Amino acid sequence: MYDFSADMIDCATAIEVALGNQLSAAQLSGPGPAAKRLVAAMRYGSLNGGKRLRPLLVRQAAAIFQVPANQTLTAGLAVEMVHCYSLIHDDLPAMDDDDLRRGRPTVHKAYDEATAILAGDALLTQAFALLAEPQCHPDPVVRIALVTELAKGSGGGGMVGGQMRDIEGEQDIFSGDDISAMQAMKTGALIRASVRMGAILGGADARGLAVLTAYAEAAGRAFQLADDILDVTTSAAAMGKATGKDADMGKQTLVNILGIDGARQHLSNTVAAALSALRTFGPKADGLRATARYFASRES
Repeated sequence: MYDFSADMIDCATAIEVALGNQLSAAQLSGPGPAAKRLVAAMRYGSLNGGKRLRPLLVRQAAAIFQVPANQTLTAGLAVEMVHCYSLIHDDLPAMDDDDLRRGRPTVHKAYDEATAILAGDALLTQAFALLAEPQCHPDPVVRIALVTELAKGSGGGGMVGGQMRDIEGEQDIFSGDDISAMQAMKTGALIRASVRMGAILGGADARGLAVLTAYAEAAGRAFQLADDILDVTTSAAAMGKATGKDADMGKQTLVNILGIDGARQHLSNTVAAALSALRTFGPKADGLRATARYFASRES
């Protein structure tokens, strides 16, 4: 029987060790030596925290196709480095202006704004270097597909574009569909990319990739909706970061439109849609099912 807690802990531990090894002056240098302060800021913003859910999704999707967990580590690490970069940049004064992340000062507070920007830039860049290395996958065609997938999920039509729409939403009036589209890019696109990268590692055919994409898009919506609910129902101490800031900054969420009860019902329906998409895979997709349920039930 699948054990979600054990799988999540095992994945988080593996990613933590891999990040620790990767984020060193020796690994990051070339052609010149990596600056010590930059490496320290990258480590500060990436290590000792985080559930590593996106690498877990890579692992779980690949497991459907009998890909061992250790063979998904490099791709999962690349996704996590992109995620860590995005958090460092999201916390900047020009963006969400947060002083706390996971219960401690954000990178720009612990170091400075310029160093935080550069730390995020370096994490993003290094992520794609990892995907290009043979240790990621022996087939260069697969490696190119992984690079393309992560670039789309994190770029102008994905996470970065969604963040831009989120900023625009502080001034414009968004409909529920506008909010959903923005969130599908800002948060959902990297979740989508994670699942699809696992499928690519597994050699999924077109139908399998389509099914997993449907799951991933629903799971991404569930994750963001749960986050928005937590922002208005949970304390900053429990979340490890400031809460209630969406309303203060004029950010638009589905909670504003649906209310708490309506948002919770919508969350339940969204998780059901994610689970329904996986029917074709049977028990092989129990990992992805457990993660979708976790998205809805998490408390931080």
